[in-house]
Amino acid sequence: MKEAARQARAESRIIAFVPTMGALHAGHTALVQRAKQECAPVIASIFVNPKQFGPNEDFAKYPRTLEADSEKFSAAGADALFLPEAAEIYQRVRSKHDHATVVFIPTPYPIEDQRWDFSIPRNEQSGIFIGTREWDVPSRNHFATLLVARELCEATSEPVTAVNLDGYKGRRLLGELNFPEGKLRLIEKWKTYPDYLRDVARHKIVLQLDRSHVPGQVAGDALLCRIPCVGGDGAIERIAFSKMCGEGRTIIEVASMALDLLKNPELREVVVAESQERARERLSFEPVRTQLAKFFANVQGTSAFDP
Repeated sequence: MKEAARQARAESRIIAFVPTMGALHAGHTALVQRAKQECAPVIASIFVNPKQFGPNEDFAKYPRTLEADSEKFSAAGADALFLPEAAEIYQRVRSKHDHATVVFIPTPYPIEDQRWDFSIPRNEQSGIFIGTREWDVPSRNHFATLLVARELCEATSEPVTAVNLDGYKGRRLLGELNFPEGKLRLIEKWKTYPDYLRDVARHKIVLQLDRSHVPGQVAGDALLCRIPCVGGDGAIERIAFSKMCGEGRTIIEVASMALDLLKNPELREVVVAESQERARERLSFEPVRTQLAKFFANVQGTSAFDP
């Protein structure tokens, strides 16, 4: 995208920018089409700004439909799609003061602490753990995740575990998915976090299709259980499981990766080893502590500015 913009400026062409929050409708695509008539290139963006949501508005429930939006932008004639992180946007807003006052620091996990190693022997693992559970949050794609899990179950005979805290409503919806008999296990009671992790660790993979761009606790759970997390586009997914996350991948691609992992224990070992290495470098307490120390040192060193 930057290269296209540099080339356009060098050729004195007008660059069009169409900013959106996703969940596109006809008005968005009409803007792209109009821009295409007068400008080249046309760059569109999707950024769901947390600052635009009030105290009683659920940022997580805002629809994230990246695949459909990408197709609509492409069909309308957009030349590039920009998907910035919140920290990147806020850094630019603060640039007149000091961009060092905004930085992305991921949620740390106690990877180096053996007391938080919930792994079990690989020959004791079986099945798929569903990382999502919210039926009413469109961006979580919970229903689609369960459909993919059912297909994987039918292809491999691996059991599936899902969390259902919605009682009868959840059981009814799950029943409509027609999992093979005896292959769907439900967790229907609240558990302590360690007990929950012990449940997760019994599985071969964690599967999700979350498109919320949230911090990524599902992947953090998988890190502590030493199992692969497939799908999802949260920060932890993109850092620790970059080759298996859902960022920029279709549901079909995520399902194919999950199938490969279920069938190939050596591949699972490789993914776990790589994710642990990345987590130790960027997500364990020591590197996050270093990042925080550097950030606060920079903040203390800057002159006062208006919020």
